[in-house]
This record gives sequence, C-alpha cells and structure tokens, in this order.
Amino acid sequence: MNYIVGILEITEVTHNVKRFKIEKPAGYVFTPGQATDVSVNKKEWEHEKRPFTFTCLADDPYLEFTIKRYADHNGVTNELHQLKEGDSLIIRDVWGAIAYKGPGYFIAGGAGITPFIAILRQLHKEQKIDNNKLLFSNKTSFDIIYEKELTAILGSNLINILSEETNSKYLHGRIDEALLKKEISDFNTHFYVCGPDKMISDINEVLVKNGAEPESVVFEK
Repeated sequence: MNYIVGILEITEVTHNVKRFKIEKPAGYVFTPGQATDVSVNKKEWEHEKRPFTFTCLADDPYLEFTIKRYADHNGVTNELHQLKEGDSLIIRDVWGAIAYKGPGYFIAGGAGITPFIAILRQLHKEQKIDNNKLLFSNKTSFDIIYEKELTAILGSNLINILSEETNSKYLHGRIDEALLKKEISDFNTHFYVCGPDKMISDINEVLVKNGAEPESVVFEK
C-alpha cells in the first residue's frame, strides 16, 4: 500500500547525511530495525523506490529516516537532499530482517548504522542497553552519524574505527579478524551486522570461523 506523507522537518546530521521527520499515517506500525521503500512524490521520481530504515522510536508520533547522500550520480538520495520541509514522500508497507534478539555486538559500516539506531534508542529508553557493544567503521571522524548520541547511549561500549584518518580519539584501520578478536570477548552471543555487502560477508565469515553460531548472526538479507 502507498502512503503520501509530508516532510515535517529536515536537519543536517553530517556533511552528507540528513534526518527527515515525516508524517506518520494512522495505524502505521513498525518494529525497530525495519524499513520501507521510499520515493520522492514528484512525477519523474514517484516510481524510483529505495529502501530506508526507520530511525525513530516505534511510538513516536512521526516517522524518521536518516539518509546519506550519494552525490556522484543523480539518484534518489541526491534528489531527497534537495527537498524542503513541506515537500512529500511516498512510503509503502514495512519490511526487514534485522530485529533485536538479545544482548550482543552491533557491527556497522557507514550508513549501515541506520538499522541499528532505532534498536539502540529503544534499548536505551527501556534501560536495557547494558551488555551491548557497537563497532562502528567510517572513513573519517566527519562521517560518524549521531556520534554524540551514540556516545551518550553506549559510553565506552562504542568503538569507532576510522579507515582514512589517524586520530588518537579513535581506532585506525578496518574491522578485520584481528580487530574483532581484540574487541569481542565472547563469540557465543548475538551479532548484528550491517554495511556494504562485502563487509557483511567478510565479517560473517570471521564470526563463524571464531565460534559464532550462524543463526546468531543477524544481517539484512
């Protein structure tokens, strides 16, 4: 089913990421980690659908997306970043394979953090964030989405890794086997992985190799 929803508020999160607060249709329900297909409500864009995860809490009176702009081609994210408050989007029914199953490790690359934001916010609200750890990989410190909020939620259980910037505040490198073995104290737990396809497959391979049960590794299929 299609829903036409107005944009209530747009705010900058990083140099290439914006937060879109939009109207919430009556009776519209999602679970933290789920997504929907979104289009810009303009004649030339209405059939161009892209998946975006909800980053608000399920009981918020609005819906929210946190969207990275890919400016190297004239695509949907580039068009979304041109919109203003009062413009409208088309959203559909919800879907998604990422759901919280218990305490463990969240592993994200770049905009792959978005399926985890609502989950982490919900856990924080319910005071159930303990025993969860986030390994978050970005190119530079300017690319870290919601760094202040994630630090407030997770404290020392937020591990930022930068691949293209050396900064004493953060780890430098990539999320590889050596880093995972250093940061993970128990592979017999839940893992939530989201990022580029190759990153997901590489990390899943390392996790299973080191004792993680395949059914305990949750990622978007």
